[in-house]
Amino acid sequence: MTKTALVTGATGQDGSFLMEFLLDKRYEVYGLVRRLSVPNLGNIQHLVDRITLVDGDLIDQSSLSAALKDAAPDEVYNLAAQSFVGTSFVQPVLTGEITGLGAVRLLEAVRAYAPHARVYQAASSEMFGKVDREPQDETTPFHPRSPYGVAKVYAYWACVNYREAHGLFVSNGILFNHESERRGLEFVTRKISHGVARIHHGLAKSMSLGNLDAMRDWGYAPDYVDLMWRVLQHKEAEEFVGATGEAHSVREFVEEAFQVAGISDWERHVTIDEKNYRPSEVYNLRGDASKAKRVLGWQATTRFKDLVKIMVDADISLLEAAKKHP
Repeated sequence: MTKTALVTGATGQDGSFLMEFLLDKRYEVYGLVRRLSVPNLGNIQHLVDRITLVDGDLIDQSSLSAALKDAAPDEVYNLAAQSFVGTSFVQPVLTGEITGLGAVRLLEAVRAYAPHARVYQAASSEMFGKVDREPQDETTPFHPRSPYGVAKVYAYWACVNYREAHGLFVSNGILFNHESERRGLEFVTRKISHGVARIHHGLAKSMSLGNLDAMRDWGYAPDYVDLMWRVLQHKEAEEFVGATGEAHSVREFVEEAFQVAGISDWERHVTIDEKNYRPSEVYNLRGDASKAKRVLGWQATTRFKDLVKIMVDADISLLEAAKKHP
């Protein structure tokens, strides 16, 4: 029998890759999208004829209830969030409403209209924040360093509570940074790859960045949507870390990106601006996904250098196409 899945955050990087993955597994797929005056369907334009889009917003309880009634899903993947850490410092209340309370609104809708559905909550390595050990796994204490991280911790514990109090099948996937050519331009990895591509094409001479010393565990998003699916196929609702187990600095990402584009002396093209620094920085995130490998048979397959090459090559091609067809 065909399974049905509801994916929130359908137009984002993860949502688009996950819906592709689920369609390949012959799911009937519903994607929750916010009503905008100008639809933001770029990442899923190639999928719109194969999925059902439903209007909804994590701030609006009635729209979530209607979406759950309409989709009657077997699986729910909550990927929607105000997910940019920098913005969370400027808009902490909005971030809490969407990223934190939004998860509770979705759980309430599931409890009322699809109580047998399995729910995946997109937790985040940003919950670890100021870490006291390395690498971080499912037992590492949380010490978030941004309103985004705080909101994700709230959502995480809400999911555990709904599992324990109401018997819902709710699992948290604590995923470390995962990137792709579909990443938003405000995220540092895409800012770098797109900036390098602009310099490569002579459209810019430099780019402005912040803390080059921050260390992150960067993987490739398509690997991680496979993990999301595996988490909900597991017989029990549990928490799982998804990570590569390697940490690289922003500086390493920059160096590798310029090397892919064949540009030497990257320092001449990068300026440091304090406005790009966070008020409270997270310096060293590196995950231990041994539980996911042991229990679910999952491991990240795309290496750091391959990830950087994928992103830079894609942005160079994107700008090349824009020049040919302005």
